Amino acid sequence: MADIAMLTEALLKFRDDRNWKQFHTLKDLILSLNLESAELLELMQWKTNEEVSALKSESNFVEALKDECADVFLYLLLIAEEAGIDLIQAAESKLQKNAAKYPVDQFYGSAKKYTQPS
Repeated sequence: MADIAMLTEALLKFRDDRNWKQFHTLKDLILSLNLESAELLELMQWKTNEEVSALKSESNFVEALKDECADVFLYLLLIAEEAGIDLIQAAESKLQKNAAKYPVDQFYGSAKKYTQPS
């Protein structure tokens, strides 16, 4: 099983073998991430929650969902590498910030944003 560092290394080799780094500025990677995220959204377009739940058992849908999730993840890895971000550390830090903003006793079962009055 690959870890993030190994996967990033394989991704960079894939990119470099094709001489694509020239296209991978931080701006362009962020744009590409959003384009891939839109493709993930497209899988949901015009579907009800019930229809999406039913699709989870269809192999073609699951394969498309896996592919789009992977594309988003791979671009995120490239962005983090280009910007010098340790994604594990950043995620751990963000979880701590969110825990402070959304204490369980105040937000349990609530969809409100921390800036909304309770």
